[in-house]
Amino acid sequence: MLLAPLAFLLTFPLSLLAPAILGGGVYVLWGWYSGALVGTAYLVGGLALTVWALTGRWIVLLLLGRNETDAPTSIRSGEVIELKRPDGTRLRVERYGRPDGPTVLLTHGWGTDSTEWQYARQALGSRFRVLVWDLRGLGQSSAPPTNDYRLESMATDLEAVLGLAAGGEPVVLAGHSIGGMTILSFCRHFPEHLAPRGRVAGLALVNTTYTTPLATTTASGFFSAIRKPVLEPLLHLTIWLWPLMWLGNWMSYLNGTAHLVSWLTGFTGRAPRGQLDFTTWLGVKASPAVLARGVLATFRYDEATTLAAVGVPTLVITGDGDRVLVPQASAHMADTLPHAELLALQDARHQALLQRHLTFDEELTAFADQCLAAAAARAA
Repeated sequence: MLLAPLAFLLTFPLSLLAPAILGGGVYVLWGWYSGALVGTAYLVGGLALTVWALTGRWIVLLLLGRNETDAPTSIRSGEVIELKRPDGTRLRVERYGRPDGPTVLLTHGWGTDSTEWQYARQALGSRFRVLVWDLRGLGQSSAPPTNDYRLESMATDLEAVLGLAAGGEPVVLAGHSIGGMTILSFCRHFPEHLAPRGRVAGLALVNTTYTTPLATTTASGFFSAIRKPVLEPLLHLTIWLWPLMWLGNWMSYLNGTAHLVSWLTGFTGRAPRGQLDFTTWLGVKASPAVLARGVLATFRYDEATTLAAVGVPTLVITGDGDRVLVPQASAHMADTLPHAELLALQDARHQALLQRHLTFDEELTAFADQCLAAAAARAA
């Protein structure tokens, strides 16, 4: 979720504050125990700070979340393929679903990993062969030795993963957030892979954008104005202080403030409790240095001129309340892409693929069916 400038501005101070909350609670308790601080109020205050620092997550989940019967997990049960890239990066790819089915290739968002597709890979798996992969530096893919997180490099990674699909068969590409940005970059760099001459039969662009997120986020004018004087220095500071930031992120996960940021940017209403905890956990376990380098790379991203040249069917999906990449960006893409339709999921934000997964999975399945059937008809 670090892709959202608002989320980063909230996360940065909270990561530094989290150790102070625990340290303050322990200090007050020690002062009370040693007699330096006298009175029951110090005991209660110290206990409250310490309990909040270590267990506040449960209180936040109780207040903001609701029960669910199918909470996502980080279980990985697919066939594993390791893909070595020319720059030394090792990509983790997993294959699910029908071995003899047509392929749908899923690319996740920034600050998560391929397990965010758990609902989708289960829903699609009864009809399709499903490929998921961890972007460089995230999940179980290694960080590039060159610290190269450019969208162009991720697009070349995507082409390599595409090469693992059954030879010659049509494929549908779907990408969430930076995954959709990677797909658009792929379309510019590898147009030969697009139908009718190539094997990519359709695209699904989910809660994503066609240009730098600074221009298509909530309060875009403000965040664009503070890019140079505030955002970039803080992102570089995050890279330099990543061990401290990582510790702070984990402590903010325990005290629940990280969940509050995830809820503000990713969900509407009382979010499913397991989904809120799952997405927050994905964000805090990722290296802050990797996340910061990826966000810096998105500041130089622009595929606005690519849209009109994408000649394959495209499903553009957004949440009607997305604050990370606003719905207007999706509407612009749907209007500019030659063969696109727009689906706005109601009462959803940036994690629409989770919070509205039943509708999302149904629409994605129908779209993939349509694209792959059309490709099969052309081949016949």
